[in-house]
Parts: sequence; structure tokens; C-alpha cells
Amino acid sequence: MKIKEVYRGDYTLSTDKTKLDISKIHSFLSKETDWSHGIPLDTLKISIDNSLNFGLYDKNQQIGYARIISDYATIAYLGDVFVLEAYRGKGLSTWLIHEIMEHPNLQGLRRWILLTDTAEWLYKKFGFTELPHPEVYMEKHNPNVYKSSRISNPINSSL
Repeated sequence: MKIKEVYRGDYTLSTDKTKLDISKIHSFLSKETDWSHGIPLDTLKISIDNSLNFGLYDKNQQIGYARIISDYATIAYLGDVFVLEAYRGKGLSTWLIHEIMEHPNLQGLRRWILLTDTAEWLYKKFGFTELPHPEVYMEKHNPNVYKSSRISNPINSSL
């Protein structure tokens, strides 16, 4: 997939995985969020390897991040969205989501999905709504998965 970079003053938004500060992303997600608290570094690396990543930078310093899981034809899941606190209130999260929604490989999708309890106002600007029929939504959720001392990954385990 072609790397996309856009600029706004000193800020850069890039889909180039080689620019990601994985240590900074891991620190934020594992310590500052409810949804990924305690995520192991190896698990994060696998998620990055299998996603379309959007890094947000002030000059060369990573200040934000989001990722998309998608088949690029019918559905996309938006996750792990953050902008560091010192950079909030500058319109950067709106810019980040706008650029994600405009990415050429994410056009014409039937469904976008995200889970949030902190920034509904942001996502509503881009057409996200509450589930119209929550009775048809199902999930298998393990909120304690990162608390176990040994993470089982069926993809990497031997038989």
C-alpha cells in the first residue's frame, strides 16, 4: 500500500510504519488508557504489523496515533486513537480522523466500527452514531487478557 503523508504547519500525519515510535505508542496505550492498559509490547507490535497505521508527529516527535483494521472492501475498525495531552485542543484529533476517513484505500466501505467512551463528540463529526440495533451486536470480550502473566497467541503457538 502506498504511504500517505500530509502536513499542517510543523505537524505531519503519516502511514509510514517505519516512522512509528513504538516505545511511545506502547507507553501511552499500556499506561494511559483503559482499553489497552497493560498491553504487552509484543502484542502491540503484532497489532501494528497487521494494521494500517496513522502516526501524528510534531516535527519528528510522535504525538498521536490511530490504526485501522480492514479488508479494504467492506469494513474498517478504527482503534487505539490518541493525541498526547499537551497537544489536545489544537484540532489535531479532528485532522487525524479526517485524514483516516479520506484515505484512498478506505473509500466505499459498507461499515466503519469503533468503540469509545471518551470522545463521542469527535466521531459524531464524521458520521459515527450509536448502534441503531444493539440487540444484533455480539462480542466476545476479555477485559483481563493483558493482566495474565502469559498471553496465548494461537497464530504463533506450535501444535
